[in-house]
Amino acid sequence: MGGDAAERREVPAVSLEGLKVVSALGRGAKGVVFLVWDAALDQAWALKVILRDNLEKKSDKEAARASGGGTGSDGGGGGGSDGGGDEYRRIAFEQEVLGLFDHPLLPKLRAVVSAERIVGYAIDYCPGRDLNSLRKKQTEKMFSDDIIRFYAAELVLALEYLHGLGIVYRDLKPENVMIQEDGHIMLVDFDLSTKLSSKSAQCSPIAADRTPKPQAAKSRRRFSPLHGCCRSGISPDDSDRSSRPGPNSIFPAESNPAAAAAGKSNSFVGTEEYVAPEIILGGGHDFAVDWWSLGIFLHEMLYGTTPFRGSNRKETFYRILTKEPDLVGETTPLRDLIRRLLEKDPGRRIGPEGIKGHEFFAGVRWDTVLRIQRPPYVPLVEELEVRGGGGGGGGFDVVGFVEGIFGSGGEGERNKEEGENKVKDGDEEEEDGNNDASKKAWVEELNERSSKAANDFLVF
Repeated sequence: MGGDAAERREVPAVSLEGLKVVSALGRGAKGVVFLVWDAALDQAWALKVILRDNLEKKSDKEAARASGGGTGSDGGGGGGSDGGGDEYRRIAFEQEVLGLFDHPLLPKLRAVVSAERIVGYAIDYCPGRDLNSLRKKQTEKMFSDDIIRFYAAELVLALEYLHGLGIVYRDLKPENVMIQEDGHIMLVDFDLSTKLSSKSAQCSPIAADRTPKPQAAKSRRRFSPLHGCCRSGISPDDSDRSSRPGPNSIFPAESNPAAAAAGKSNSFVGTEEYVAPEIILGGGHDFAVDWWSLGIFLHEMLYGTTPFRGSNRKETFYRILTKEPDLVGETTPLRDLIRRLLEKDPGRRIGPEGIKGHEFFAGVRWDTVLRIQRPPYVPLVEELEVRGGGGGGGGFDVVGFVEGIFGSGGEGERNKEEGENKVKDGDEEEEDGNNDASKKAWVEELNERSSKAANDFLVF
């Protein structure tokens, strides 16, 4: 589906008083994500809440930096900040693209919240947490090739759909790949994304497969209050820490109109360890940066670490520009695909058609991936009764909670850094292994050449 075919849906405006807050799910660079229940619509959502004061302060900082010739704007002219509206424009862009999506692996904008001190918007809730959390639960903190193949195939389909809409994602990392109730992924956080001409995409966009997935008919009241957190990029102005220890995210600047017209962006954006060489070099980038990030993603899923991480940002960028990935182990189709994705020259980097035709995906039936009934991991969810009680979470002070994390300076900022690491690196909940018996089903559905052996199950 192309951008012209995408239809905007009517999105309801709701008030905080009409929502019951079940729990705080986590925090990103700009806001806190809550699990909320809308009794009127009988629906659970992930609600991202952002303080207006923080938006205005951050925009003022960027305006001052731009006027002083600082870094963070596009390399060319005409793409700088316009002051206080810059942060609001980013939020508006994210809401706009969320409103365009019609794909099973991407969230939909479900509601917007606007009040005197906060802005917020609700998207689909994913009870399975993110892929990085799931990876860290594995015995060796890494996935098998078969499991990687499933998640990689779904990411290829999601990115191909985005590129068909002219959207460059620019923040692919395991923390932004959530697991839905039925075990399929959902790609979240689009505040680092930008829109280019879809003509520069290397693929013909695919239409969303809207065939209902068998488990999608489960009760919407099933969810866990401890799972699902949407993370966004971290500004260098915020701190030198990241959404996890090590990688920092680079906050987006507005795209250079001239570069965008040429099918490229000059914005310096992304998460440090996943940034493509062409973004660092500043000569303009396009959809190919997402395929580079896919290579970093696959490396992390296979080895448990990213390939170019240094002791600081400067060293990480130097490694990205000069070093080749160290693909330890025998040559396999997966390692070969990673090598081709991590080609430093975007003109020679493997694209979507080459990826889908690569040996690693041999036998994958791309038209049926989204209909797989038993993915490798299906989250266990708890039955919670969240209806009833007072509005706004029974007296829960959403604004006060967010201010306690994102308060201006001092203890609030220190708590923000500590809280981020706790959400990311805290003790993982033990979940009962309910997925061993599903291996054969999803591998057979994904791969035409799957084994028929009765004991051919993944240890997961």
